[in-house]
Amino acid sequence: MNRFEGPGAGEAKIKYLDGDYQIILPGSFVRCAITGESIGLDDLKYWNVSRQEAYIDALVSLQREEQFS
Repeated sequence: MNRFEGPGAGEAKIKYLDGDYQIILPGSFVRCAITGESIGLDDLKYWNVSRQEAYIDALVSLQREEQFS
């Protein structure tokens, strides 16, 4: 069994806050808004509060910001 299997292993619904997030619907991962890749909640470090989007890494986050500049 991998970390995305088993009870509560579905996609979480999250409200992204400044420096933190609130879990609305329990799960073990969220999806990157750009790549669609799964991001384990333990690995979630990059998101945008105003767009309520998660990003897989800093490079993808920067690329998304550049789209809105």
